[in-house]
Amino acid sequence: MTPRLKPVNPWAYLALGVGTLVGWAVLSSFTKPVFFPGPMATVSALVSMVSDGSLFRDIAVSYWRILAGWVAGCLAGIPIGLLVGRVPWTRVFIEPYIQFFRFIPPIAFVTLSLIWFGPGEASKVWLIIYTTTFIVIMNTLAGVLAVEKEKIRAGRCLGASEFQILWHVVIPATVPYILTGVRLAMGNSFMTVVSAEMITAQTGIGFLIFNSRLFMQTDRIFVGIIALGLMGLLADYLFRRLSARLFYRYQVRF
Repeated sequence: MTPRLKPVNPWAYLALGVGTLVGWAVLSSFTKPVFFPGPMATVSALVSMVSDGSLFRDIAVSYWRILAGWVAGCLAGIPIGLLVGRVPWTRVFIEPYIQFFRFIPPIAFVTLSLIWFGPGEASKVWLIIYTTTFIVIMNTLAGVLAVEKEKIRAGRCLGASEFQILWHVVIPATVPYILTGVRLAMGNSFMTVVSAEMITAQTGIGFLIFNSRLFMQTDRIFVGIIALGLMGLLADYLFRRLSARLFYRYQVRF
C-alpha cells in the first residue's frame, strides 16, 4: 500500500501566505505600479472587476471551455491508449501519428482552428481536446504496457476471454496511469485555453490578460494570473477528492 503523505499544518500555509504578501509588497515598493503593482493596487482592480461582474463571467467561460475540451479529450484518449496497448499491430499505424502530433503545441493550430471551426466556442474547445488527447493516450499506453504478464497469463489459464482480461486485469492495473494522465492533461488544458483566448476570444481569463496588456493595466493582469492559479487549484482539488472516492480501491494517491 502506498503511504499517505503527512498533512501539512494549516499554520504553515498561513505563514506562507503572509510571507508571500509581505515579499510582494516589498518588491513592488521598489518599482512603478505599471511594471509591478503591489497587493493594494491588485485588490483595488479585483474589487472593480468583481463589482461589474466581468471577472466571474470570464472565469465561468474559461471553466466551461476547459471542462468541455478536457472531458472530450479524455474520452477519446483513454480508449485509443487501451487499443494501441492491447492490439500490437495497431501501434504500427497509430503510434507514428501520436508521436508526431504530440510534439506540436496547440498554439500552432490556432489559425487553422479559426479557419476550420470559426471564431466561436468550437475552435477553443478543439484546441483543448487536441492538448488533452495525446497526454492521456501516452499515459494510458504506458499503463497497459506496464501490466505484469503473469497476471494476463493467469487470466488466460483460468479461461478468461480477451475482453475479460481487458476489463478485469488490464484496466484496473492501468487506472493509476490513466488518472495521472488525466490530471496532467487538466493542467495543460489551462495553458491551452489561455493561449486560445488571447488570440480568438472576446471573453475568458486569457482575453482578460491580453486585453489588459493593450491598455497597460498591469493590476488587472495580476488579477487574471492569480484567478487562473486559483481556478487550477480548485479544479485539481476537486479532481483529487473525486478520484479518492471513486477509485479508492486502486490505491490512487495524489
